[in-house]
Amino acid sequence: MSVFQKLVLASGSPRRIELLQQAGIEPYRICPADIDETPQRAEQPRSLAKRLSKEKAEKAVASLAGDADVERDAFVLAADTVVAVGRRILPKAELLDEATHCLRLLSGRSHRVYTGLCLITPTGKVRQTLVETRVRFKRLSREDMENYLASGEWRGKAGGYAIQGLAGTFVVKLVGSYPNVVGLPLYETVSLLSGEGYKVHFNWLSGPGTV
Repeated sequence: MSVFQKLVLASGSPRRIELLQQAGIEPYRICPADIDETPQRAEQPRSLAKRLSKEKAEKAVASLAGDADVERDAFVLAADTVVAVGRRILPKAELLDEATHCLRLLSGRSHRVYTGLCLITPTGKVRQTLVETRVRFKRLSREDMENYLASGEWRGKAGGYAIQGLAGTFVVKLVGSYPNVVGLPLYETVSLLSGEGYKVHFNWLSGPGTV
């Protein structure tokens, strides 16, 4: 008999919530972890993604302290996505100038998207993994850039673009996980959860339209 388990997602990202739901996983609680995401001096992109995902998970666990309904038996999942050109870490663009700078760097070049995953189990065990996807953009025309910037889709996105939106038309080549670029690599997330005893298929057995 399947037993209901609680998954706390340490992120308020609608994209991550949707991707979990695509995998048949419904978070029991959404617990966004607001932390300082500034890279440390000489910090590498992959190290940044791993560090931030762990800090987010730990902060979410701390925020659950004293909540008897969740604290004892919850799996806490966190993720952080970093876009980099070489060793250069691109920001999560909030300003037009930042987004413009990102697009100029990405135009006609390959870049890498790293997502760090961190899972803290009900027993306090910490599991981490890192997923890397390589993406190449076409050479962007002035019109491409101006119209994409006008769309506003870049706001709050790592690297100043959202691949699941209009920027998908810029992608010439992608090697690796597509959902990783969106914000949550599904295969690796499911493997991480399953490996620690989370019943990923619990909602699958209820049939379509129940998640």
